Amino acid sequence: MYKIAVLLTCFNRKQKTLDSLKHLYLSLEVVKDDISLDIYLTDDGSTDGTAVAVAENYPNINILQGTGSLYWAGGMRNSWNEAIKTEYDAFLLLNDDTNVYDTMFTELIETHAYSQKKYGKGGIYCGPTMDKDSKEYTYGGHNFTNKFLAHFTKVLPNGKSPQPCELGNANIMWVSKNVVDEIGILSKNYIHGLADYDYTLMAVKKELPVLVTSNYLGNCSDDHTNPYKTFAKLSFKKRVELLNNPLGLDFKSNLEYNKRNFPIRLPIVYIMGWAKVFFPNLYVKRHQNI
Repeated sequence: MYKIAVLLTCFNRKQKTLDSLKHLYLSLEVVKDDISLDIYLTDDGSTDGTAVAVAENYPNINILQGTGSLYWAGGMRNSWNEAIKTEYDAFLLLNDDTNVYDTMFTELIETHAYSQKKYGKGGIYCGPTMDKDSKEYTYGGHNFTNKFLAHFTKVLPNGKSPQPCELGNANIMWVSKNVVDEIGILSKNYIHGLADYDYTLMAVKKELPVLVTSNYLGNCSDDHTNPYKTFAKLSFKKRVELLNNPLGLDFKSNLEYNKRNFPIRLPIVYIMGWAKVFFPNLYVKRHQNI
């Protein structure tokens, strides 16, 4: 039997969080003789009663209180740091707006067996998601087409076998114990985004398997808005605020990501970051079709 720790963080998305947990437990029912779960959920200062609702519906979940300013990366680290106090075979990172399919654990177990057979070790397995209505791919794994330009392409599940990837989204992400033993957990240098991309890149550098599962594992809508649509209309002060906002352009995390993984690009990223602020109209033209 696999002993798994599920890691989540949440902030003011009570119904989405409850829905995500409901689907997680439905998936567990399919493999309840093969997997035991402990769930660690960081509630980062929700004011909509998320923590209370989760406790009422799922009293066995370990609910942790955040500081109110952890954001995604900090909240996930908070859950993970608590989970690693106990021995687990793997850790499942799950976004609280993701509804997994009943087949999720079956697919992940099969991917783990594939990884052990092909590579002789466990790895990181990214479960692709699609939009529930459009059925279009939303999150999963990606491979670079040009590292210097930071261009990459998505790895679509082929329905046949797992595929290697370099960048992985942690909407659904299995991390085997041996990976944590070697590279630890998400870097503390990230505030909100890019921590999952950085983590999978670290694994690739250490020659640990990073794979996309054979099939889609859940539904998750891409609700990220394009910050450039109104960027040029903002005041200089507001543009600076958006540049540094973890939920905006997250400049600090972008600098850290490039410093750690693509140091040759760091000066360009720094210059372009401030160029957006000082010359927004010129920059926004490049993003009109994003």
